[in-house]
This record gives sequence, structure tokens and C-alpha cells, in this order.
Amino acid sequence: MSTRYPFTAVVGMDDLRLALLLNAVSPAVGGVLVRGEKGTAKSTAVRALAELLPEVPVVAGCRFSCAPDSPDPGCPDGPHGNAPGTSRPARMVELPVGASEDRLVGALDIEKALAEGVKAFEPGLLAAAHRGILYVDEVNLLHDHLIDLLLDAAAMGASHVEREGVSVRHAARFLLVGTMNPEEGELRPQLLDRFGLTVEVAASRDPGQRVEVVRRRLAFEDDPAAFAARWADEETALRERIATARKLLPQVTLGDAVLLQIAATCAAFEVDGMRADIVMARAATALAAWAGRTEVTSEDVRQAALLALPHRRRRSPFDAPGLDEDKLDETLEQFKGDEPDGDPEPDGPGDGGPGGGGPDGGGIPPQGEGPDGPAPESAEAPESTPAPQSAPQGSGAGERGAVKAGEPFRTKVLSVPGLGEGAAGRRSRARTEHGRTTGSTRPRGALTKLHLAATVRAAAPHQRARGRSGPGLVVRRDDLRQATREGREGNLVLFAVDASGSMAARQRMSAVKGAVLSLLLDAYQRRDKVGLVTFRGRDAEVALPPTSSVDAAAARLEKLPTGGRTPLSAGLLKAHDVLRVERLRDPSRRPLLVVVTDGRATGGGADPVALAARAARLHAAEGTASVVVDCETGPVRLGLAGALARELGGTAVTLDELRADSIAGLVRDVQAAGQTTQTAWRAA
Repeated sequence: MSTRYPFTAVVGMDDLRLALLLNAVSPAVGGVLVRGEKGTAKSTAVRALAELLPEVPVVAGCRFSCAPDSPDPGCPDGPHGNAPGTSRPARMVELPVGASEDRLVGALDIEKALAEGVKAFEPGLLAAAHRGILYVDEVNLLHDHLIDLLLDAAAMGASHVEREGVSVRHAARFLLVGTMNPEEGELRPQLLDRFGLTVEVAASRDPGQRVEVVRRRLAFEDDPAAFAARWADEETALRERIATARKLLPQVTLGDAVLLQIAATCAAFEVDGMRADIVMARAATALAAWAGRTEVTSEDVRQAALLALPHRRRRSPFDAPGLDEDKLDETLEQFKGDEPDGDPEPDGPGDGGPGGGGPDGGGIPPQGEGPDGPAPESAEAPESTPAPQSAPQGSGAGERGAVKAGEPFRTKVLSVPGLGEGAAGRRSRARTEHGRTTGSTRPRGALTKLHLAATVRAAAPHQRARGRSGPGLVVRRDDLRQATREGREGNLVLFAVDASGSMAARQRMSAVKGAVLSLLLDAYQRRDKVGLVTFRGRDAEVALPPTSSVDAAAARLEKLPTGGRTPLSAGLLKAHDVLRVERLRDPSRRPLLVVVTDGRATGGGADPVALAARAARLHAAEGTASVVVDCETGPVRLGLAGALARELGGTAVTLDELRADSIAGLVRDVQAAGQTTQTAWRAA
């Protein structure tokens, strides 16, 4: 067994360590979501937590970890009766991002079903994680079908499996811990709300602390066992303090004044539902137990709010998470009742030693007195500010500053025609590994998804000829059938946005940005990759290479300046280059080109209209699905955007139609290449 990095050897990251420890004290808090940039030891800290948890009493031989004193009456391995009990270390089960549905929830044991004619259930990761930790690294990249299963299990505390003639239910109560890098995309709101607490982590900007991180990591990699031994006493002390806090937890009381503060805080920050109130109450109770107190204080409520509310108060996927601490303090002060009597900083378990309370009496284990001597003091990381975006080359005269985007609205589905085979998502039809079964076929290579009924039908006529004598089927390789499934895929949505002078009227550009922002919201919800190409002046630029971070695209759009000529051909050619490269990188992900323009072409050569037409036909020849969002305004319209859409072999919609229900018939299943080339636009 590999040696894990000790929890007490982690440098800094106070909020993360506190959130994990609160869940160790009270698993009912509901888990932790750790958000942060790559290389910040998120996974290291989470994996180290499992070594601190107390052992779990289980029924001997039960694959579903039933407790000896209260076994699950519906356990598939039961009934247990007076089965002997034993104990084992708490498990941390890792759910890979690319796991199959069968791996997560379990499935029929195909080997026993075919060879012995017996229905046998093979447990999945949810069964293994029961009464332990279920850890998902890069949880924001988890496929939607797995997210749905996780949501069901987290809500009911049980997993239900209904498939292939098997009907099984077993308990599945686990501590859900996820880590993610927000640059790679956000979580679905339903799953986000299932995490009790959330923590933002970033690498320290203090050189001394960074040196200590490197020193400890190198020492661990040189000799993991010796490094862990040096921290063994600290780990033991922290483990004992967790056990003591768990015993104290049932004695902690929540006074009416504290409950009023919790309710008032959740109402003040307009969080949805009541889960936030419950999580705050449980977190505050765990904080009091961790500090060795039996009553919850206002400071416990404040700390609980900072951990439980930031991810619940977001009103839009593009709003930055966080909490206004001044508003929090004002709310707590306004509804402050009588504080509990007694010293708010008692000599709790472990006080003053490794894993002892912080300065507030209920905080995290200090970094100070470890085996390697005092660690550097943590420096407050400065808030990062985005670097200013440089203007495109040759923007020309008349450049105007960025215009604020209009209010986003709900759009209809823009989908790519046909049946793809791309990454799982929610936009276009596709053959997928997970989805509804539509038929069966002979496997071309290794069998991955068995179609049981089709396999049995293929083998059944040959049983007498094969000399079958027992209950099981005699199955040969030629009998096996692969299930074919259909679901939805995510696409690459590439925006080509006209930022020229003809689009620069403030009210008009605000509406245009609002429309693009609305489409970005739709792409976020449908799990697409997005890219952003802008054109103005004499050239075009890739404002954002294709990425899963729709937040980044929204930020670039917000800062987009306008002005200059309209190099429409340059914008289309730049989009063509981006799509060509992406086809090489990810050939299975189909693109959707969204051109946002009024259709004018006033730059890029001697005959800009003809050049733009040729560039558009490049996309049409390659079958790229496209939509032109027509931004032309005024009483007299030239229809240039519509002509451009015909050259692209796509569809044109106006800004008004983008908002209206009538858009559904116009842009669903966007037309592919092959439409008749029109010459009227060139003449215009």
C-alpha cells in the first residue's frame, strides 16, 4: 500500500483543512467542493483526510458495509441476523471522470448469468463508498449521466439499480468531496448545491511559504515512509481530536438566537431553498464541537456562512463566487442575541498542540510546531486581477471602449444536424456510450456494452446443437451483441463577432453582447466547448481559443472594444483556421459556427464582399453547421446577413427572433452545406 502525504504536513490552505475536518467531525455537513487552480495540492489534502477518520464497524463479509448494530434490512447480502461484526479503516473511493454507469452503481454479473443461469449483482463504487468518502477529482468534467446518478444517491441515501432483469436497492450514504479547476468549466447547479461546503484555494504568494511547500514535498518523495513517520505524532493527535469532537457533537446545542442569525443570513443573501440553512446549522455545530464547546456562538455562524453560502448565492453562471463579508457582519450584528455564557476559547482537546484550536478557539490545526520546525507565516494572497486585453492590430480610427452587455435571455436550441459521436453533452444527437439503447450490433473489437437480450436471442437457437445440459447458456463469441445507444453530445460553438464601427452604436452593441452572452449561457448549460473570434479594423484575432470555460469567453466579450472597418473575410478565415486545428485535436467533436454581424464587408482587400463570399464557401464546402445572427437595424434593411448565411449554407436569425419562440423552427437542426449560392449579396 502506498504511503499518503500526511494531512498535518500540508502547508497553508487553512479554509480547506478546516472544511475537511468539519466533515470528519460531522459527515452530515454534506461534503466539500474544492475550487482552485492546478497545482495547489487539492487532491493531496483530500486523500490525506481518509487516514484521519475513525475505523468503521461493519458486518463481516457484507459487501455493502452494513453496521452490526443496525444492518440495512434491504441489504442485498442480508438478512444479517446475528452476523459477527468487525471493523475496517474508513474508505476513500475515487470516481474516475470517465467511469461507466455500471462501474458507479453496479450491474448484473454477466459471467454468472450466462454460465450458471443465476442473477447476481456486482456492486459498484457507490456501494464501496457507503459510510466513507466518495472523491471525484475534476468533478466539473464528470459526464451528465453520472451526475444524475450521484444526485439521486445523495438525495435518497440509497442506490437503486433497475436493469437487465435485476432490481437492487442498497444504502449509499457517503461524504462527497470534489475538486475542480474553474478554468475548465463550471458545475451544474443541482450538483453544486449538493456539496455542503465550498472552498477556494490558490497558491501562496509568500516566498517563505512556497519554499516550505517545496522542501516538504521533496522530502516526502525521497522517502515517503520516513517522512510520514516524522509526522506520526501530529497525525495521532489530530485523529484523537476528531474522535473527541465526534463524541461531543451530540451535546452541542443551537440556541434560538443563533438559529435566527442563520435564517437571517440565508435570507439576506437570497439563497435558494432551505438546504443552506440546514448546512449552516450543522457546520456551526461541528465548529463548536471542534473547539470543545457545547454551545454555538456568532463566530461559529460567521465561519459557517463563509464556507456554506458562496456557491449557493450565485445568480448566474458568470457571476464570481464569493460573499460580501461586510454585509454578513451587518446581518449577524442586527440579529445578534445573547452570547452563550462562558469562555468562548476553552481549553479544548488538543489545545496548544498539533491540531489544536486556532486563535478563535474553533479554528484549524496550526502549522506552527511540526517536526520540521515552525512553518513560515501564511501571507494573505493578493486578489488577482485580470490582465487588460490588448486591442487587435490595426483597429483603426474611431475606436470606442467596451460597452456593457445587455440583459441575457433564454434562447432556443441551435443544434448540428445528423448523428455525431462526440463528447457527452446536451446539444446535438449522437451515438454515445451512455444513453437510451436503440439497438444492437456485432462488436467490431472488444465488447464494451453487452446487449443481453440480443445476445441471448442469438445464442438460444443453438443450445441443442451445442449440447447444453445445465441451467446456463452455451455462449460463443459470435453470439455476443454490442448495445448501440443514442444520447446527446456537446459541440464546439465558435463565435465570430463583428466588432467594427458599423456595430459600434452603444445601444446596438449592448444588445449584440447580450445576445452572445445568452448563447454563451446556453453553451454552458449544454456542456459545450466555446471559442471567440473577433474582427474589426484590418484583421481578426482569436480572442479566446476553444475552451470548456464559458466564464472566460464571457469575460473576454465584456471587455471587447469596437471601431474601425469590417474585415468580414478575415473573420471567417480566422474561424476556418481555428476549426481546422480543432478538427485535428478532437475530430469527434462537431463544430457550430455562430457569426454575429450585420453582414457588411468594408475591409480586407480590393473586393471585400467577394473575398467574404469565398471565405464563407470554405465553411460550406466542409459541411460546417452555421448560424448568422443578423444585427442589422433601421427601417431599411439590405439583407446582407441573410445572403451571408446562404453562402455559408446555414441559417440567419435576427436579434429579435433570437428572443422569440418562433426561432425554434428557424434554427433547430441547422442546414448543412449544399444550398444554392446566391449572387445578390456580392452585388450589394
